[in-house]
Amino acid sequence: MGGERDRTGFGKLDLILLILLAAAKFLVHFAVNAAGAYGFFRDEFYYIACSERLAFGYVDHPPLSILLLKISRLVLGDSLTAIRVLPAAAGALTVFLTGLIAKELGGGRFAWLFAALCVILAPLHLGLNSYFSMNSFDILIWTLAAYLIILWIQGRNPVWWMWLGVVLGMGLQNKISVLWLGFGLAAGLLLTENRRFILTRGPWLAAGIAGLIFLPYILWQVPNGWPTLRFMAGATGSKMLEVSFLQYVGTQVVEMNPVLLPVWFSGLDWYLFAREGRPYRMLGLIYLSVLALLVFSGNARSFYLAAAYPMLFASGALVLERVSAGPLTLYKRGALLGITLAGGIAIAPMALPVMPVEKYIAYSKALGVAPKTEERIEIGALPQFFADMHGWEEIVASVAEVYRSLDVDDPGQWAVFVPNYGVAGAIDFLGRQYNLPAAISGHNNYWLWGPGDPPPENLIILGGRLDEYDECCQVYQAGTTDCTYCMPYEDNVPIFVCRNLRVDPLKVWPGLRNFQ
Repeated sequence: MGGERDRTGFGKLDLILLILLAAAKFLVHFAVNAAGAYGFFRDEFYYIACSERLAFGYVDHPPLSILLLKISRLVLGDSLTAIRVLPAAAGALTVFLTGLIAKELGGGRFAWLFAALCVILAPLHLGLNSYFSMNSFDILIWTLAAYLIILWIQGRNPVWWMWLGVVLGMGLQNKISVLWLGFGLAAGLLLTENRRFILTRGPWLAAGIAGLIFLPYILWQVPNGWPTLRFMAGATGSKMLEVSFLQYVGTQVVEMNPVLLPVWFSGLDWYLFAREGRPYRMLGLIYLSVLALLVFSGNARSFYLAAAYPMLFASGALVLERVSAGPLTLYKRGALLGITLAGGIAIAPMALPVMPVEKYIAYSKALGVAPKTEERIEIGALPQFFADMHGWEEIVASVAEVYRSLDVDDPGQWAVFVPNYGVAGAIDFLGRQYNLPAAISGHNNYWLWGPGDPPPENLIILGGRLDEYDECCQVYQAGTTDCTYCMPYEDNVPIFVCRNLRVDPLKVWPGLRNFQ
């Protein structure tokens, strides 16, 4: 590539270009969030609530991302833009690492630039990096793991196994789906010429280090009755829609953008069948084995596989770099970049909240994209991903209006009982401006946190029917939620006032558990 080279193996210009691409990824998300986007995402309220109660574990996720959120809130504050700085940064680092992977596989400047661009434009990555969750860090962890695997393949240095163990352990403390990566790694070792290394200390060192880092979360499960296993059973049994092999693969093609299919598919082919890709075949087998595992589960979400694509973009970009070499190289590569950019920009509003809602609805209809959900729930005018960014201020304001009408003497005797962690988190976070009492719920970790200490004597209740609340000495409907673009099950929900509970909340609380 020419020019003075530094320790990364890039020329200075190359390194600057890669940093600029990573910065572009960060700035896209920062600008969208600074403009207000559509608002906080449902899960973000829950994660903020979790960050107020740091622990070694939570019902539905390990603690690492929550610790990072706590630090972020202390340093940057609680604005929408501030909450979403870390996922944007994780996306930028993923772009940078993808470029490094393309370079390590033997790609030139076009290969790593094109691979990085694919990560920037992939709709699933745009969506997952646009709000705070463990998914952004999961994608980064998988990409870093792939990079370390490549370095080990090239040098056979056991130190890379040690670092891989650290990365996998931190990944498990972020999201237990890294176990899928571990499964794929084991399959890749067994099914390739690398199987002989299973008898060396490297893989076992990595597994041991990862296990030690993950151990605190396992130990947290024991006294809490293994809630994560209960959560997974509840989510797969009653929440998620079943999908077939063709449906799942088709969703991957659509949600990674059909324009990018030739890139990642040729990358998979290179790992599996190309003579030059043979040393790295285990990376292709990681993708296939995890895909098979998710399809076999019958109800995996499409974004579960998103973390596996950066390594495919890297090898696919290498293939396209070589295919486009020769006569008219500049024109062929210019066409590749132009088509990829045009396709990415055209699909971006399906993943990023960049359009006014009415324009988005019209645009999605023009593209033939219908609102969708992967759960067993009714869908409205917006897909679930965008609908979950709407209605929270209106819901909390409706509850506040009811609360103001009560002329409460002792706020400590009241709580707001709600059906799910999204509403509970919104009440706790947005309700501060109204001095609302704390939210309680039987959903996931809110159930573990209990009904309060001391438990409430009076409740504001969202949802249900009037005749269900015979535990109240006095109960009446005092309001209704009203949110136009929220999920349908959050709209037109009755708000009840329940005075003077006849039962001890601590006694009925075990029966209110809802893990899913």
